Amino acid sequence: MRCMTAKKKLRQAIEQLSEAEAHETLRHLAQRHSRDPLIEFLDAAPEEEEHITPEDEKGLREARAQAERAETIPLEELLASSA
Repeated sequence: MRCMTAKKKLRQAIEQLSEAEAHETLRHLAQRHSRDPLIEFLDAAPEEEEHITPEDEKGLREARAQAERAETIPLEELLASSA
């Protein structure tokens, strides 16, 4: 007995779709193949262009420790203080 290929399984599933389901499936497939140029640009960008200095690393460690101790400032308060 031969295994059914993915395409054959897909054809069978398509035959069972209602017209509305088929329309929605086509819309979904069209969206998958039309990628946003910004997303494509960001996906192709290098992971990191700047080197993290020892001072940066120290600041990150301090910020993470403050967050773990719940010593953070609510965004609203920060925005109000900078206005």
